[in-house]
Amino acid sequence: MELNAFLSVARGAFPFLTPEMEAQFAALDGLYREWNAKINVISRKDIDALYEHHVLHSLAIARYLMLRPALREAFQRGEILDLGTGGGFPGIPLAILFPEARFTLCDSIGKKILVAEAVAKSLGLKNVTTVNARAESLGRRFDFVVSRAVASLEDLYPWVKGRFRYSLLLLKGGESLAEETARAQARYRLSSDALSSWPVDAWLSDAWFSGKVVLEVSAGLTQSP
Repeated sequence: MELNAFLSVARGAFPFLTPEMEAQFAALDGLYREWNAKINVISRKDIDALYEHHVLHSLAIARYLMLRPALREAFQRGEILDLGTGGGFPGIPLAILFPEARFTLCDSIGKKILVAEAVAKSLGLKNVTTVNARAESLGRRFDFVVSRAVASLEDLYPWVKGRFRYSLLLLKGGESLAEETARAQARYRLSSDALSSWPVDAWLSDAWFSGKVVLEVSAGLTQSP
């Protein structure tokens, strides 16, 4: 997907997109190509699909929030942890779109955080902090936790339990998602009302998004073991 095609989709989904945001999104391609030549954080064959497979996929969380106005209001002024950010996804695209929110991009692999930090700095993102650490070592709470393809919900949930005030928002997919979610729900006594999912291909029709969802775990509806 070329930049103009990406911007056409983004403008339709996010009417508050500004020229500054568009310029920051436009800069992503060159920045990630430059850094990917030094540190491979995006597969070589996938770098040409940056806007579709990485940026738009990250922004699926924002599109989901557009359907939940109260949640969006909290998110756009909140403190957000991006767990296992890798080279900055979904945190950097979300930080561009929500400049009043404060993002902490966390990853245990130092070279990946180096890329995320350099990209955020080059874009002039004042609302991004990077941390080379494991999430469970941070010792603080956030309003939201976001994450993309880091671990199963069953494995990930203990790392963030009690660390978010509103929601855990995950980009997930795969044929075993229903079983994965059911195991986590049973193990951690998550209320059925605490879990909701939204299919990304309701917004993005490309076949690559088939089966991919935004999975929300609401903090207010979880139960204590």
